[in-house]
Amino acid sequence: MVLGKKLVVVMPAYNAEKTLEQTYQEIPFDIVDEVILVDDQSKDNTIQKAKSLGIQHVIVHEKNRGYGGNQKTCYAKALSIGADIIIMLHPDYQYTPKLIHSMSYLIAQDLYPVVLGSRILGKGALKGGMPLYKYVANRILTFFQNIMMGQKLAEYHTGYRAFSAQVLKELPLEENSDDFVFDNQMLAQIAMKGFTIGEITCPTKYFKEASSINFHRSIVYGLGVVKTSFQYWFHKRKLCKCRIFDFEKGKKLDVQKFTV
Repeated sequence: MVLGKKLVVVMPAYNAEKTLEQTYQEIPFDIVDEVILVDDQSKDNTIQKAKSLGIQHVIVHEKNRGYGGNQKTCYAKALSIGADIIIMLHPDYQYTPKLIHSMSYLIAQDLYPVVLGSRILGKGALKGGMPLYKYVANRILTFFQNIMMGQKLAEYHTGYRAFSAQVLKELPLEENSDDFVFDNQMLAQIAMKGFTIGEITCPTKYFKEASSINFHRSIVYGLGVVKTSFQYWFHKRKLCKCRIFDFEKGKKLDVQKFTV
């Protein structure tokens, strides 16, 4: 618990057998109440490794749903077990679990409902081995998005994120893509809804076993980011309606499937 609030860590997993144990062992269980791992049809022994570590909730998708689809399951399950604060931690050890204390306290103390672990604040990205083309693309896309969305974030593309349960309950996350652009659509929804976003600097590690999308998928993701930004801009000015920003009729997470 963090100041009386239940803290749940969710781990969207795909072929994480080699890095899962190291990641899990560094989770601060003095404040983390439960851990959820959702396996998206890994081709290695991620499931067996997760169970051997004693992870409380291991969910296996019957078919590969993609990174965004994995997160939808993660968040729905976390809400179903009564989480007040949810932190997404990749099991590939690219982000350090040691920041969970800092990220969760910012939410528990009602300073921010959303906190991002930013690789760009400070000099953590390139120092940690981020490929130069990804760093440049990150900076260009973030600059573009800040203009289009009226924000001042250091980056939109980190996978290390903490949320209050309220945020996850109010966003129509089921309307988002099941692919990597889900992350970006989610932040656009958060901004549209008016939730404030906090950031803390986060060291990162790029190595062989750490998951990373290839150049082609990066291009597809980048185009999706640009599309999302334009959708935000037009919807904000009531020039068109976009389903992902329909907070009244848009489909929210199906929490009920884990509680029946």
